[in-house]
Amino acid sequence: MTALLEARGVGRRFGGVVALDSLDLSVAANEILGLIGPNGSGKTTFFNVITGIYAADAGNLVFDGIDITKASSRAVYQLGISRTFQRSRLSLPLSIFDNIMIGNHKRLNQGLWFNVMRRAAYKREFEQSYRAARALIEVFEPALAGRMFEPVAGLPMIDRRRIEICRALISAPKLLLLDEPSAGMTHDETAELMDDILLVRKRNKDLTIIIVEHEMGVIERITDRCVVLNFGRKIAEGPYRDVAADAQVQEAYLGVA
Repeated sequence: MTALLEARGVGRRFGGVVALDSLDLSVAANEILGLIGPNGSGKTTFFNVITGIYAADAGNLVFDGIDITKASSRAVYQLGISRTFQRSRLSLPLSIFDNIMIGNHKRLNQGLWFNVMRRAAYKREFEQSYRAARALIEVFEPALAGRMFEPVAGLPMIDRRRIEICRALISAPKLLLLDEPSAGMTHDETAELMDDILLVRKRNKDLTIIIVEHEMGVIERITDRCVVLNFGRKIAEGPYRDVAADAQVQEAYLGVA
């Protein structure tokens, strides 16, 4: 399969702390890759380096044939990479629709003349955006589609997570980075959200996903392949069953001596 994302010798330090240590990692187009490992192993740091929040101290990153090692977060987003975060980043007073549209600014006309003077075109753009946002929400939770202009503050965590994923998907990314999407949810809610993600993936076979997750049932169920990090290094990769049986992974992460 063709590689969509390649990390070659990527390193990142914070003072004397090595967060990523000469990391080599390849993500095939259209696969779901699980990125696992103990806390502090470099998983979120890797996401932050991919998306331009942190700069790599060594190595390089290539996305869809383009070197993004020194690219800004905005440039990475424009190229087709979107993400969610461990902690909810929704604006609680804003509506479902407004929160989703925060993720769609690359496709919206933000010019003053357009928004003030070209009202008919502005109305068409709004209607198109509303239909796109509603269609995404309906995949996750049809009941939410009738509440598009309600504040998200009153919604349960699973619905907030759904909205965050919809916000990442509204820009039609090629690569979706999910950072612990089950955080703060019950086991049943997690299973329900994974059903949603698999449905999205089924409907969009061109979408590639990297998921960071500590719930191993999730990783086993939805991933094609796993990469295991420890102290910023890759210690194993392959199908979940293979990496779960690896002695080094069991010692470092799965709690088996």
